[in-house]
Amino acid sequence: GIAAVKELLPKANEARREPVPASELVVALQCGGSDGWSGVTANPALGYAGDLIVKQGGTIVLGETSEVYGGEHILTRRAVTPEVGQKLVDKIHWWEDYTAMFGASIDNNPSPGNKLGGLTTIYEKSLGAIAKAGTTPMNDVVDYAERITTRGFVHMDTPGYDPVSATGQVAGGCNVVVFTTGRGSAFGFKPAPSIKIATNSDLYAKQEPDMDINAGKMLDGLSLEAMGAEILEVILEIASGKPSKSEAADIGEEEFNPWLIGATL
Repeated sequence: GIAAVKELLPKANEARREPVPASELVVALQCGGSDGWSGVTANPALGYAGDLIVKQGGTIVLGETSEVYGGEHILTRRAVTPEVGQKLVDKIHWWEDYTAMFGASIDNNPSPGNKLGGLTTIYEKSLGAIAKAGTTPMNDVVDYAERITTRGFVHMDTPGYDPVSATGQVAGGCNVVVFTTGRGSAFGFKPAPSIKIATNSDLYAKQEPDMDINAGKMLDGLSLEAMGAEILEVILEIASGKPSKSEAADIGEEEFNPWLIGATL
């Protein structure tokens, strides 16, 4: 493995920064440490920003199949073809079988932290998680870490565990990660810049050195459209070279976590 990386280094050193359009964005949509505000502020606002990215020819990638459970019909209605919708349904059935193999159940996913934050069922969590994907058509459903070749909104089959999910998305071609959190997370993910959005102002105040955006402003009256536009501007700035908070703090080397054999929700 080390030898293979060394062979790539001369080629990597030839890379030079150059202007590219927003259509080259491939944005991984992530949420972790979700709370009752996730589906009200940060996730819908990220979805609005995602719609703007898609309108400019870019790509947004939703993951965490185990966390769309119970709300998958919302996504299948947006599938560009019945075949694309069926791919997601097949993934859901696979997850039901996969969790059953280990004596678990996919419909009992909210963590203790989620419940303390106000989420009571996987269905509440799923509805909030799906909001990150905006409103545009679902153009494809791909396997874990599969190369993403379709533009627009794509769903990647990943576990809900954030480091494993983001590893697959970045391996598939995502060049920016946007991560919403209500309970707080110090998530970063090298080599892709990670942008963190707080769902509420209290969290943002407590973790401001590690939070890029405060979506809690929506609870004080900021509109969804204004918040979504702000998120898009931050994505463009950081994709253009401005360090995100996690990059500035040098966080993210430990998050690389491929999907290992065994029960991973």
